Amino acid sequence: MSKAYVFTRNGGPEVEALVDQDKPVPGPGELLVAVRAAGVNPVDWKLRTGYTRPGSVPQPFPTVFGSEAAGVVEAIGPDVEGFAAGDEVFGSPLTGGYAEHTLLPVAVTTHKPAGLSFADAAVLPVAAATAYDGMRQLGLAPGATLLVAGAGGGVGSAAVQLAHHAGVQVIGAASAAKKEFVESLGAVHVESGAGFAARARAAAPGGIDAVFDLVGGDTLREAAQLLADPATLISAGGKQLVAELGGAPVERARTAAVLREVADLVAAGALRTHVTRTWPLAGAGEALRAVEEGHALGKTVIEVTA
Repeated sequence: MSKAYVFTRNGGPEVEALVDQDKPVPGPGELLVAVRAAGVNPVDWKLRTGYTRPGSVPQPFPTVFGSEAAGVVEAIGPDVEGFAAGDEVFGSPLTGGYAEHTLLPVAVTTHKPAGLSFADAAVLPVAAATAYDGMRQLGLAPGATLLVAGAGGGVGSAAVQLAHHAGVQVIGAASAAKKEFVESLGAVHVESGAGFAARARAAAPGGIDAVFDLVGGDTLREAAQLLADPATLISAGGKQLVAELGGAPVERARTAAVLREVADLVAAGALRTHVTRTWPLAGAGEALRAVEEGHALGKTVIEVTA
């Protein structure tokens, strides 16, 4: 048996539980991985409430939380090449990451660099890879000015760093409590909340060339007003609204190649994961609450004891 943190139906925290379940069996193109760390993301609690990703098939209950994980390969399924038992890997799990064991599809899995911890590797497939995909989508030239709305979160902090590394000037909108953190990433901080667009405009007198939104709603509407060309507006926080405003959702690649490129950036020192809090698997509920309530700074990770 293998322990996992699950939700038993759609709802609030009351539907969560730590359970024992059968160890999953890898199918074609899959790896059975002993999890060492799993990233905690807002999408985790959103899925619990009933949100479904576009084009996805709802998972049967109980559903294991977690969209990113790192660990050690225990077994390989049919038609798998390039991996062996004992390999240290990270990727996007098929059967949830808040668990002692999960299945990783080789299409969205890569080897963990030796110098990268499991905790740091575990937070790359969702937040860092989303930021990487978004920055590639915008294709900004050095010297351009980018507004990142939600710069203090996992995706936002990675986007700020990647933009800074590419020579792009960054305005980071985040709460006042995250000012020091956002500035440490290389951005000019502006306080989020009503009227933040005016503060961003004042911080960038030469104008803002693009917006990378991670918040959605009124923040996205206000940010759109800063752009002369809505084609340079992208969002991972309001996919339907951004299209209505003339922009586009972040186009996710979800490939092993992107994960390798992101890991290389971390290894080169161009991107820091900013894992600020870790919890044991038994504390997964507390970790999820910290992210759900918006109190988490940087990335939150669940570590699983070998």
